[in-house]
Amino acid sequence: MIKFENVSKSYENGGVAVNSLNFSIEEGEFFVLIGPSGCGKTTTLKMINRLVDLSKGTIYINDKKIDEYNIHELRWNIGYVLQQIALFPHMTVEENIAIVPELKKWDKKKINYRITELMESVALEPKEYRHRKPSELSGGEQQRIGVIRALAANPKIILMDEPFSALDPISRQKLQQDMLTLQKKIKKTIVFVTHDMQEALALGDRICVMKDGEVVQCDTPKEIIEHPKNNFVKTFFESGNIYKPSLFSREYKVKDVMYAKLYNSYKSEDGTLSIKDTESLETLLNRVLKEKSVPIDHLGEIVGTITHEHVLKFISLNLEKGGELS
Repeated sequence: MIKFENVSKSYENGGVAVNSLNFSIEEGEFFVLIGPSGCGKTTTLKMINRLVDLSKGTIYINDKKIDEYNIHELRWNIGYVLQQIALFPHMTVEENIAIVPELKKWDKKKINYRITELMESVALEPKEYRHRKPSELSGGEQQRIGVIRALAANPKIILMDEPFSALDPISRQKLQQDMLTLQKKIKKTIVFVTHDMQEALALGDRICVMKDGEVVQCDTPKEIIEHPKNNFVKTFFESGNIYKPSLFSREYKVKDVMYAKLYNSYKSEDGTLSIKDTESLETLLNRVLKEKSVPIDHLGEIVGTITHEHVLKFISLNLEKGGELS
């Protein structure tokens, strides 16, 4: 779907934003670019829709070089969501959503149906919201409109540049839940920039870790946790502290992971020190970051083991269900 082939971006002052990027993004994949500030992730994203020009190399979309596309058609067929939201303040919600469909000369009936469909998909009642101005919406509601505006003309690719980072923790968590639910329905190719490892793990099918303009590791969340390519990836992940108290509505314990049936019932025989089932999820997470699996002690008896994958699944389920596991 999207292929980077020896892609570099440098500037006249000698600065290099990205250096010789080589990776592919599959159709329907939720692909996350992550790394410290200044690593080149936003530049990488913006090169896809030619907001930033390449210095060297080639980007292909569906086996066609991006510079062979008409630039306006290229951008109309790629949705783009910014951190700053960027809704037009003088336009209503429906007028904001309709911009690209109107540029593509959709008929009015089709546009109105699409607006209704999209607003319902993010739980915004069309009759209540479509005639409001952006100033009448909360930050989370504005960002929802920003997301569905990017989807309005049904593009196959959506670019998202730290879209939730300016929101409060509750709104951010809800938007993450919405994205998980929405992506299951729409199955778009999404390229998502974030600096938040927890967000990357919750959303990404694959995560591309960048440093100093280069790709350090591009893998599934499970592979990055269990097999970090080098100490930078390992340290970056650990410093990200994916366990955040604000993520959950209460303090979870090891036993909550087991109640969710996320553990192996067989006992570990490798001599790894056990963890009591009354310990916090944070303590468990710190252990599984360093060890493949941790034996669970219930009232002095080892009852099973929990792995990295179990903890990630628990966090993902928690996000999808709004912070409460039944």
